[in-house]
Amino acid sequence: MAILDKHQVLEKNVTLLAIFAFLVVTIGGIVQIAPLFWLENTIEDVEGMRPYTPLELAGRDIYIREGCYVCHSQMIRPMRDEVERYGHYSLAAESQYDHPFQWGSKRTGPDLARVGGRYSDEWHVDHLRDPQSVVPESVMPKYGFLENRLIDGKYIEDVMATHKMVGVPYTDEMIENGKADFAAQADPDSDYDGLLERYGEKVQVRNFDGRPGISEMDAMIAYLQMLGTLVDFSTFTPDESR
Repeated sequence: MAILDKHQVLEKNVTLLAIFAFLVVTIGGIVQIAPLFWLENTIEDVEGMRPYTPLELAGRDIYIREGCYVCHSQMIRPMRDEVERYGHYSLAAESQYDHPFQWGSKRTGPDLARVGGRYSDEWHVDHLRDPQSVVPESVMPKYGFLENRLIDGKYIEDVMATHKMVGVPYTDEMIENGKADFAAQADPDSDYDGLLERYGEKVQVRNFDGRPGISEMDAMIAYLQMLGTLVDFSTFTPDESR
């Protein structure tokens, strides 16, 4: 009872309560933040991670523009129900080149952190055109207009240069070839060897929406088909020393 009586002193004195609350928050903040100053890198390096290709980067910008992040998160929590449904829990390294990251806090639709490769390009085209045609209970709006909006990557090199300013490791060569790589990824008949050399053999090259020209739907599907495919989790071993 003596402890409760002392606690009542705090509850009845606003100034005293504010002072003690500030002290508790300050101590908690120091305990969490201070150790970060002694770490060279707060993100564990993971083999396979790379910056987005120009086409994927354009698709990501369209994803954000259309507000897809409002209903779809991109972060699988390390809990059994999440891992069994969506796949391996998300790693911080998978978002290290995201500005801003797409973790999200609400799921009207499923998490998309591992959506890459789960469905065919044709499925994605049908889903974007008419979501209810493949998922009857879906409340997602139609995005068929994306396939009618052609894009040429005119400003993609400027976008890449801007991302480089905030830490994304785009090289000068990547930026100089941005527009060419943008076009090459959506055309399997193009000379895309340079694209693979710069971004790796895992880059998917094809006509994503199956129609002539490069559309916003091509870019969107290229982005979606990449999500969760860069890290080989069959060989991934967490760094326990951190």
